[in-house]
Amino acid sequence: MISHKFHRWIACCAVALGMYLFTAPAHADLTVCNQNQDRVAVAVGYHDEHDWVAEGWWNLDGATCETVIEGNLTGRFYYVHAINYDSGGSWGGTSFMCTAVRKFTIRGRSSCAQRGYRRTGFYEIDTGDAQDWVQQLGQPTKTVE
Repeated sequence: MISHKFHRWIACCAVALGMYLFTAPAHADLTVCNQNQDRVAVAVGYHDEHDWVAEGWWNLDGATCETVIEGNLTGRFYYVHAINYDSGGSWGGTSFMCTAVRKFTIRGRSSCAQRGYRRTGFYEIDTGDAQDWVQQLGQPTKTVE
């Protein structure tokens, strides 16, 4: 027969384990969600501790999300450029960074063409002091005619 003290010990351990699991630090990310039914390609830009960095391409099916930067966000501003594969159009802006045709990580945002890259307009996201952010892609801001 199991003693009453043993049952209390087990219950106490279970409570302590639950408190540990639920108070562990949350994992924060920059996530992009495609609200369209079309497939899109996403690139992101940001400034790390040394330089500007542009990374891409993440391919998102319709109505899906993808984490593009893992971990707590350390900057306030992040930049996004996306292309709609199926219907055409894009999401961009006036913050220019270098991109490539295939998967890339590019440091620096000047002299794109001289370095063999494309000069691409990104739009700015102001995350304030958030450590994580979900960016929604609605309708493209620029359409192909």
